[in-house]
Amino acid sequence: MRERLGVTGIGVVAPNGTTTEDYWAATLAGRSGIGPITRFDPASYPARLAGEVRGFTARELLPSRITTQTDHWTHMGLVAADRALADAGVRPADLPEYEMTVVTASSSGGTEFGQKEMTGLWGKGPDHVGAYQSIAWFYAASTGQISIRNGMRGPCAAIATEQAGGLDAVGQARRMLRSGARLALVGGTDASLCPYGLVAQLSNGGLSTHSDASRAYVPFDEKACGYVPGEGGAMFTVERIDGGREPIYGYIAGYAATFDPPPERERPPTLARAITLALEDAGLRPDEIDVVFADAMGLPDADRAEAEALNSIFGPHKVPVTAPKTMTGRLYAGGAALDVATALLSMRDGVIPPTVGTTDPVRSLGLDLVLGRPRERTLRTALVVARGFGGFNAALVLTK
Repeated sequence: MRERLGVTGIGVVAPNGTTTEDYWAATLAGRSGIGPITRFDPASYPARLAGEVRGFTARELLPSRITTQTDHWTHMGLVAADRALADAGVRPADLPEYEMTVVTASSSGGTEFGQKEMTGLWGKGPDHVGAYQSIAWFYAASTGQISIRNGMRGPCAAIATEQAGGLDAVGQARRMLRSGARLALVGGTDASLCPYGLVAQLSNGGLSTHSDASRAYVPFDEKACGYVPGEGGAMFTVERIDGGREPIYGYIAGYAATFDPPPERERPPTLARAITLALEDAGLRPDEIDVVFADAMGLPDADRAEAEALNSIFGPHKVPVTAPKTMTGRLYAGGAALDVATALLSMRDGVIPPTVGTTDPVRSLGLDLVLGRPRERTLRTALVVARGFGGFNAALVLTK
């Protein structure tokens, strides 16, 4: 019999709430964190909206030594990790250091830090590039800093599969826990709201250029026009549950990942396969899933492909589907991690948060979208779906 792996702590830093409970209250109230970009002047860019994390001051929450050496994305990961440990009532110093592991996901690394250093290089010369640039930009920086800060010396990893990364990190942590680790800090954050980062995101053609924050990111809608970028994410404390350990938010029941073939191969996408494998891994039938947290890319073709994958497994209008990321934007590696946090809170409180902004859903998609207001419902299971740019697919099943 496989060990039970439970989520015992959650830490959230999001555009509509800088703590877990603030984020959850805003999400149930339908309060969006999407607005005009304020971190820099976006007037010369076609996309000018984002989900910025406001009211988050790293120097008030972390030692100055760490904030000097690391990027904004790592600051949020460190704070979310601290809160997940506190929520779980875990003191890492009380546990064997080689039985604790850290797995984080990132899709952009430290772009804001990197832009500052590159500006120094181009404007003033190589003597004005700091030594910390060599580590602050790196995808594994958050994993390393969290590990060092908490004395976690077990096997650690960093995942770079864009939006799917938040789920892939959970899958990797699960392998480590099954191989002997006692506790894992796992999740993802991203922060790429600087000119360099925005230009990189614009290159894939998926960003919404709509000027109305309430209509810029409306997945599954007749007027879907792309997605809004965001920053933030979530971290979790995941432990092997040997009996009596409480409180726990839920269990990691099933996980799977697939990779889409190149478009020229003319083979079908594999999101449905990922969902099927995750359900099989969890030992659950499709009719036993109570809610789906959708990837919800906000591009008409991508939305239709996701709806077709869900309908092929569950049937049209058979399971509630929601996308609360419409209140934060797509947070890339932090987005799926935040969806996991939201799903766990939904199961805890018996309520499905709404998809906001989407007012004219495409009827032919056959989705039972939760729109406008939360839907109260006893939730025993949840499926979280994520797709990463370049063909990554991941699915995670949670049970209460």
